[in-house]
Amino acid sequence: MKSFQKAMIKRRSIYQLSASSPIEDDKIQEIIELAIQNTPTAFDSQSTKVVVLFNKAHHKLWDIVKETLRNIVPQSNFDRTEKKIQGFKNAYGTILYFDDTEVTNGYASNNPSYAENFPIWANQSNAMLQYAIWVALREYGLGANLQHYNPLIDQEVKETFKIPTSWNLIAQMPFGAIEEDAPVKEYKQAMNQRINVIK
Repeated sequence: MKSFQKAMIKRRSIYQLSASSPIEDDKIQEIIELAIQNTPTAFDSQSTKVVVLFNKAHHKLWDIVKETLRNIVPQSNFDRTEKKIQGFKNAYGTILYFDDTEVTNGYASNNPSYAENFPIWANQSNAMLQYAIWVALREYGLGANLQHYNPLIDQEVKETFKIPTSWNLIAQMPFGAIEEDAPVKEYKQAMNQRINVIK
């Protein structure tokens, strides 16, 4: 089995993460940059954007999430929510994934026959980037999981981290050293229910 196939198998949603990393921050940045450069985007639009948060910035993000949800989640349920968010804050860092809507909308305007598809394609490109980074981080010994607290946190995140207004937040990926691996994966359907080969 090829190394990329092995890496795909190793990638899982890891929730028990610690505030440490087996590799240096510069290496993490290098991994992310390589994924950005080599993940396809529709019409080579390159609308996918990433912000990597370490240290205080990482902690601040999850404080924003916690305080935002405090105003929404009933107090009787908030302890559970707070514990979950603390787990993300306990990680080493967080990757924020964005789509630059100015770029995406610009391509839509310049290609009216495909205009309605560009937001869809932008989300697909972003998903591919998330997966590429996720697999690569796992190969270097880092676990991660994917969260979606947008759009609830969008405005404060943009203001706090000085994000361009045209960048649309897609997902948040906390990552760190793996304290506890994911349970054995269960496959709910047989492969012949998920793939149809026609010759």
